[in-house]
Amino acid sequence: MPIALTVRRCVCVAFLSVALFLSWAASDRAIAQVRITPTAHPAPAVDPKIEARAKEWLWRLQTGRLDRSQLNARSNAAATPALIKDAAATYGPLGPATAFSFLTSYTEVGPVTHARYLFYSFLATFRERQSVFQLVLDGNGKIAGIFILPYTPHLSANRLLPALRAELLKDTNAGQFSGAVMVAKDGKAVFDRAYGLADRGRRIPNTVGTRFRIGSMNKMFTAVAVLQLVQAGKIDLKAPLGTYLTAYPNKDVSSRVTIHQLLTHTGGTGDIFGPEFDAHRLQLRTLDDYVNLYGKRGLAFKPGSRYEYSNYGYILLGVVIEKVSGQSYYDYVREHIYDPAGMTSTGSEAEDQMLAGRSVGYTAGKGTLVANTDTLPYRGTSAGGGYSTVDDLLRFANALEYDKLLDALHTQLLTTGKVSVPSTSDNPRHYAYGFMDQEIGGTRCFGHDGGAPGMNGDLEICPAAGYVIAVLANMDPPAAELISGFITNSLPSR
Repeated sequence: MPIALTVRRCVCVAFLSVALFLSWAASDRAIAQVRITPTAHPAPAVDPKIEARAKEWLWRLQTGRLDRSQLNARSNAAATPALIKDAAATYGPLGPATAFSFLTSYTEVGPVTHARYLFYSFLATFRERQSVFQLVLDGNGKIAGIFILPYTPHLSANRLLPALRAELLKDTNAGQFSGAVMVAKDGKAVFDRAYGLADRGRRIPNTVGTRFRIGSMNKMFTAVAVLQLVQAGKIDLKAPLGTYLTAYPNKDVSSRVTIHQLLTHTGGTGDIFGPEFDAHRLQLRTLDDYVNLYGKRGLAFKPGSRYEYSNYGYILLGVVIEKVSGQSYYDYVREHIYDPAGMTSTGSEAEDQMLAGRSVGYTAGKGTLVANTDTLPYRGTSAGGGYSTVDDLLRFANALEYDKLLDALHTQLLTTGKVSVPSTSDNPRHYAYGFMDQEIGGTRCFGHDGGAPGMNGDLEICPAAGYVIAVLANMDPPAAELISGFITNSLPSR
């Protein structure tokens, strides 16, 4: 859910934890969330010619004999000799695959060009490990991408937590994770640990009570607030923005964009990041300040015609909450969400205020990690940028699941996917209202992530499996998302 600008710059960007990303059409350079498991049901057969082609290219990678002339023109730039050499050094020692079997196939739409790509996933078994080999073909059947990804099988309940401890220890020792992790089963924590330092200068360690910046995860709170007002009969999801913001500067926007479209990122309202934000970063202190800066801007596309992540759309929802409730956004969510859920360590206080237990975010500088202070906005907003703890995120998840914030009907409306979201992972994804609704390895989960320089977080609520996963990090993405992905992909199969 994409920032630190504490709000996520682009939700479509995912991350690569393996050395190899050979292509995927340079103009659609979305990068894969890197943990894949087969679907819960038997996969259909694949064209033998495609399977043979995949085997051939796995062999080419292992031997360094990747003939770039056989990749399409847009892919050639990505398949550099150095990358081919690196892949051969990594996978060559594994020797030939002892087994190679088809897992699944699916279609994705490139987030930039909107071209369609076919993803074919195979399980390659070597003597020492298993990997997912993924072949991506464009509309003409040419190779547009090749991935080798970690394979994470479902684990039994008694193997999940030891595997998680080992993964966290490995990532922490490698400098790839600093933060806190919470895993709950049936509403109660079964794992809560913290790793790394909250303040490197003062050598203060992270704890499960450390407050981490959460980026776009704030959108969940904003969406709950809107649905509470819908439930109370004060907001109509089908109503245009202008129904509630009667003085909004751009009448075309206010008359055409609905509350539903703002909640689902289909309104065409655009983002807030760029030169204007950078020039006014510390002057943007209220939600109205954002409207004054961006309110005259027109639509990016016809409302309802497509999905395009919009932080500004959630700024507007925050203003709607203020107008309808008569409270500031911050007072409303405190009184109607945080307090009922028992979330005592969550908020959006200004960055220039001292706040006990709030971690320092660290982003990659020139060869070292530096504090992200100069990238932060004045304070978090209805689009993102607040802070929370893994304990509070579990309390929020429990309050949702036990209908303490909304009735059962509106909770279902809130969390059920509405629009398809482009994804390069092997998981169908749909955006609901402030929540991503997806199936991961056969398990349905909903939640939201957030990321920006020096911050990353993810909350996943998997109701049928009975699990809640909350991971927060004071490092660049994908530090937290890789851990939450490891957990959700490894959950015991139903």
